[in-house]
This record gives sequence, structure tokens and C-alpha cells, in this order.
Amino acid sequence: MAWQLLIGSDIGLLSLFTIGFVIVMAFYLIGFVKKHAEEDARNASK
Repeated sequence: MAWQLLIGSDIGLLSLFTIGFVIVMAFYLIGFVKKHAEEDARNASK
């Protein structure tokens, strides 16, 4: 019943989209911070 409500209703689909967006945004931000932290470390060692 919970899966039907989650997938079958507008609010459930919006919730799934929101959860997916937050997960994707978290992975992007982790990669962004790692990349810039490495760049800053390289620049600081010069």
C-alpha cells in the first residue's frame, strides 16, 4: 500500500523527485569540494 501511494500519487512522486534531487546534489557537492580542496592544497604548497 505504501509503494502504491508513493508511486501513484502526485505528492509521492514529488517526494521521490525531491529525495533523488537531494542525493544527486550531495554527490555533486562532495565532488566539487574535493576538487577544489585538492586545487587549494596544490596552490598552497607552491
